Amino acid sequence: MTISIHEAKELQTAKAAKVILGDDFGTPRFIGGMDVSCNLYDPTKMIYAAVVVLDLEMNVVEKASVAIKQTFPYVPGLLAFREAPALVAAFHQLKIKPDLILVDGHGISHPRGLGVASHIGVLLDIPTIGVAKSILVGEIEGNCLVWKDETIATVYQSKPKTNPLYISTGHRISLPSAINWVQLCMKKYRLPEPTRQAHIAANECRRENTKNIAC
Repeated sequence: MTISIHEAKELQTAKAAKVILGDDFGTPRFIGGMDVSCNLYDPTKMIYAAVVVLDLEMNVVEKASVAIKQTFPYVPGLLAFREAPALVAAFHQLKIKPDLILVDGHGISHPRGLGVASHIGVLLDIPTIGVAKSILVGEIEGNCLVWKDETIATVYQSKPKTNPLYISTGHRISLPSAINWVQLCMKKYRLPEPTRQAHIAANECRRENTKNIAC
C-alpha cells in the first residue's frame, strides 16, 4: 500500500534516528555500488535499479538489476521511497553480498538526515556511503557542506576541471572513513568505480528491458 507524503516524512525522521554515524564494520572484502535509471516522464513509471559488487582491486565480480514499477511518486527529498524498493530487490538477487555500499545519492546530507544511502543502510543494516553529484541542502564552507552549523558532507574534487562530489555518511561509517573509502575506489573517472559501474548497469537494464519485470 502506498504511503502518503506526510507518512513518508514521519518515517524518514524515525529511520534517521537509527543511523549510526561512527565506524561499525571490519575491513571489507567486497564493495557494492548502487544506482537507478529512470525517466520522470515515462508513462509506465518504471524504475531500473542496479547493484554491482567489486573486489578491492575494483574488478566487478557480480551485478544484479531489476525493473519494477514505482509505488511512490517523484517528490524531492523523498526519492528513497521511489528508488529503494527496486534497489533492495536487486540487492537480494546477489549471491555475493557487499560489506560496504556506495550509493549514488545522499546519506545524512538531507533535510531530515535520511537520504537514499542512509535509507538503504538502515533497511539492509549495511555500512553505506552517499556519493551525490548535487547539493540537496546546506552551504559550502571550504571543503565542507554545512547545514544548521553541522558538517553533513565533504565537497570532494575527484578530478580537475570537473564538478565536485558530495560525500556523506550513509550508515555505520564515519565521514573520515567514508572519504577514505571513496578515494580508494577512484580510478581514472570522476565517479568512484562502484557507483560508476552501477550507473552503467542501470542504464543497460533500462535500454534492454522496457516491459519485462526482471533484467
